[in-house]
Amino acid sequence: MYKIQTLNKISSKGLEQFPRDQYEIASEILNPDAIIVRSADMHEIDIPSTVKAVARAGTGTNNIPVSALTAKGVAVFNTPGANANAVKELTIAALLFSSRPIIAANRWAESLKNTDGDIPDLAEKGKSQFAGPELRGKRLGVIGLGAIGAMVANTAIELGMRVIGYDPFISVDAAWALNRDVKKAENLDSLFARSDYISLHIPQTAETKGLINAERLKNVKKGVRILNFARGGLVVNADMCAAVKDGRVSCFITDFTDKELLNTEGIICLPHLGATTPEAEENCAFMAVNELRDFLEKGTVENSVNFPRCKMEGDIPAGGTRLCIANKNIPNMVGQITTVLAGAQQNIYSMINRNRDELAYNIIDIEGIPDDSVIKKISDIEGIISVRLINRNVD
Repeated sequence: MYKIQTLNKISSKGLEQFPRDQYEIASEILNPDAIIVRSADMHEIDIPSTVKAVARAGTGTNNIPVSALTAKGVAVFNTPGANANAVKELTIAALLFSSRPIIAANRWAESLKNTDGDIPDLAEKGKSQFAGPELRGKRLGVIGLGAIGAMVANTAIELGMRVIGYDPFISVDAAWALNRDVKKAENLDSLFARSDYISLHIPQTAETKGLINAERLKNVKKGVRILNFARGGLVVNADMCAAVKDGRVSCFITDFTDKELLNTEGIICLPHLGATTPEAEENCAFMAVNELRDFLEKGTVENSVNFPRCKMEGDIPAGGTRLCIANKNIPNMVGQITTVLAGAQQNIYSMINRNRDELAYNIIDIEGIPDDSVIKKISDIEGIISVRLINRNVD
């Protein structure tokens, strides 16, 4: 029986994908095998040593101590693309109300209820103060062309915008998903200088934190409208406030509310609504649950932010055992592992080894069930981080 701890309210439809005869799921549970989380901050909590995997029902993993878990051989998963459509739709809405002051117009219209005049006449006379440009023909710069960025770029093309994108790490799959009319920006400075609108869709890392700062905002096209539905730390708030106040930026819309931003006219803050749709929450939960099941039951790694992608074709052989071994990515690790197995007369059916940065991961199918001494010898090899056994209905 696998034990799963939930640290947030997770979609019940997603959790239903865990077979109840094999899994126990609770927010309070002793010695969990895995954790599924949304926004809860895991940096300050004591993560039990029994945990083999953590799945984030969402894309960003800033709330998870990835480096510390990697050192313990714990796989960390996320759900890229599961909430992409929800964030895309909100971004397109933001494009519209960054251009047309819809929110301000609504507030003004609401204020007319306190007047004694002819409201339709007053509304008609006052509407000119809320004029704004159309999107058609304007240039949108999209920074980050992953699942969300590509969808935003493609939809903007359909709206008649001219789109330039910047992503030095774009994947082949993402490139195939892009509309051929999306043009490549040679660098960020070029994108900032040419764009009427800019939309951010990149993760927050040490390299991207504070990407939008005073220096970069000096190079923007005057009157640009900037959207941030990615991560709050990508923008230096004080610098953005200054740019809005002096007119370099006409409007800044962010999904990350901050007191400093709330005090600046021309800045619209939303309470992190990007993935707040029932469909997105269900999609993220479905994907996170399936990632955990594949890892716990088969050793498969898909959509991990710290482990290499790795999958053994076929099921565990009848009467056999699957070894899942994480180790430091250094020479002769595979040789030492197979030497231990050979010395114990353990026949290897099949094996696969993959690496990512400083970590390597092995899936090895062997005949029978090895005794504890074999597992100890493998665990004692210098550079081994974790060893896990999987066989039929046993872990």
